Amino acid sequence: MTRRKFIAALGGAAAWPIAAGAQRPAMPVIGYLNLGSPESDAANAAAFRKGLGESGYVEGQNVTVEYHWLDSQANRVPALLDDLIRRSVAVIAIPGTTSITIAAKAKTTTIPIVFGVSEDPVRLGLVASLARPGGNATGFNSLRREVDAKRMALLRDLVPKALRVAVLLNPSVPTTMEATLREVQEAARVIGLQLHMLHASTSREIDAAFATFGRERPDALFVSGDSFFISRRVQLATLAARERIPTAYSDRENVAAGGLMSHGSNEMEGYRQVGIYTGQILKGANPADLPVVQATRFEFIINLQTARTIGLDVPPTLLALATEVIE
Repeated sequence: MTRRKFIAALGGAAAWPIAAGAQRPAMPVIGYLNLGSPESDAANAAAFRKGLGESGYVEGQNVTVEYHWLDSQANRVPALLDDLIRRSVAVIAIPGTTSITIAAKAKTTTIPIVFGVSEDPVRLGLVASLARPGGNATGFNSLRREVDAKRMALLRDLVPKALRVAVLLNPSVPTTMEATLREVQEAARVIGLQLHMLHASTSREIDAAFATFGRERPDALFVSGDSFFISRRVQLATLAARERIPTAYSDRENVAAGGLMSHGSNEMEGYRQVGIYTGQILKGANPADLPVVQATRFEFIINLQTARTIGLDVPPTLLALATEVIE
């Protein structure tokens, strides 16, 4: 063997074990947080993955997504965030819960946070401005609070004789509760409605709130656009049907589960946008430079079958306005 061939063979032999034993670079990790359950969040999580895919990331191929569904156990949030921050995950994605976003922003100013919130993120202190967030957080604003007044007006149009409306709020999320209160109280004053506030942050408390209807007997129910109430949509629809009370929700999922009507932005579009931004940040984009995206498409959904069940005649004018009518 010539000297040149011997050195080449030796070099190849020396390099072979290193190449064989080398590990593939670790995939970036996304911490995905949601107050719901895997079942209640399935469609939205799929929309998040769709957005990731549009940015070039496929779960299990070039990115790892750690799903943390809290099933309404908000007390788990601090320890979970501490763990994600300690491990320096690439991105914390919080597509549908304002309270978790606020908690995450308070804990880290370095790990990118991509949020989906219903209130003004500037007022919440999450970003400096919508166009130039300026920090480690950006995402999607569903403008849900801004459309609460419209939803209250639609509920009144659906039940024109209504005078007393119960409002179901989640006290464990003060920012959402306070924002909802501001909007619905002003809307009720303009329309001429009396409001009766009810609080619930657990399934038992939802049952207890509906138990008061036998005594109070409101003419209609307005459910705050809170992720907890979205996760309890089957329970709410069942109780509302039992009490035969017309109920307005913020999300299509509630109506698809048997609720009467909803008005609000398309929630899955918000999850998709969070996925898109998460992927862009993984590619190197700075959240400080990614403008907060605001909802532009709003849906008015009516479940006609539920209306029949509770004995409510839906005016033809409202059916004509509806984005979708579930038969």
